[in-house]
Amino acid sequence: MSDGLLVINAGSSSIKFSVYITDNSDQRLVCNGQLEGLGVGITPHFFAKDAAGNVVADDLWPAVEVGKQSALLGRLIDWIEDHLGDATLRAAGHRVVHGGSGYSAPVLVNKTVLDDLRALTSLAPLHQPHNLAPIAALAELHPDLPQVVCFDTAFHAHKRLEAEMFGLPRKYYDAGIKRYGFHGLSYEYITHRLEDLDPQAARGRVIVAHLGSGVSMCAIKEGRSVDTSIGFTAVDGLMMGTRCGSLDVGVVLHLMQQDGLDAKALEKLFYKESGLLGVSGGLSNDMRVLMDSDAPEAKQAVDLFIYRVAKEVGALATAIGGVDALVFTAGIGEHSAVVRQRVCDLLGWTGVRLDAAANDSHALKVSAADSHYGVWAIPTNEELMIARHTRRLVLG
Repeated sequence: MSDGLLVINAGSSSIKFSVYITDNSDQRLVCNGQLEGLGVGITPHFFAKDAAGNVVADDLWPAVEVGKQSALLGRLIDWIEDHLGDATLRAAGHRVVHGGSGYSAPVLVNKTVLDDLRALTSLAPLHQPHNLAPIAALAELHPDLPQVVCFDTAFHAHKRLEAEMFGLPRKYYDAGIKRYGFHGLSYEYITHRLEDLDPQAARGRVIVAHLGSGVSMCAIKEGRSVDTSIGFTAVDGLMMGTRCGSLDVGVVLHLMQQDGLDAKALEKLFYKESGLLGVSGGLSNDMRVLMDSDAPEAKQAVDLFIYRVAKEVGALATAIGGVDALVFTAGIGEHSAVVRQRVCDLLGWTGVRLDAAANDSHALKVSAADSHYGVWAIPTNEELMIARHTRRLVLG
């Protein structure tokens, strides 16, 4: 019999999942999907498709009270086990945004681990509680099922000291206030994938632009994170869909002192009302909508996004002494030929050139033959990385 692995990526109102069966060398995807509408006063919607993309489930499930995920998770596990065939569910792996200073690699879950991760909630208030909720619920339902947590911060855990520190008194760094970095599971996958596609570049100086609703960039040298655009929390760095990105702390003080905004109001402003949504005047946080709009505010939001991405390439290139490959990934990075072209146009001084036909068709390699370095558009797969880590820790 084969071994089945469940991967869970839980958000505030949804649970995304993937199911894999292990073989001798890697994991084979069986199905993936999501359970939407949790805790928002609507009937939960369950959707799943098989590895070929065929819809295998599209149903409304009974609603449960906010925070009572056990019943829905139990039904999800029952559905998964019905679709595993001869395989047996052996473990579950989870994406957790923040591992803090204490967790620099995936680990098996126990009570101590769960308590430690709950204590980090203030560092990722919009992610951490929702990442952890299904872990506790699944432990209640299936106490004998091993669970593994994989951290978005782990890939960046060994950055150089200068890439971690803020210009604050030393005691704050010693207390854990430093630049952690995020989207590490995505960067880890891209690093492995580029090794298959262009081993020489992968062993050199690589800049990866993870451009989705969440946005960050990473400078990687010899397969290891050297520096990243995002820091202490997931609101830092580049402008995102609804998050502001890096901000002069004087603006925070001004909003507190002059406008009377408290911590809750500031959190809502910086996390939910800013970014593409805020700069576009509330039009949308979706790059596709903004690019299709004639509104000047939409154009300004797109221009600011592209400018900041191109500018960050220059900063990260300094951290690793140049560029051997530039990789675009995540929703915008994988699917927007216009964003890739415009970013590379601003980087023309570096000798980068795109092949228009390859870029427009979303080929894996989109750079021209005479480009000074390769440019790639590689789909990320954080779920597969979680499955690999889960298999390694549970099955060996």
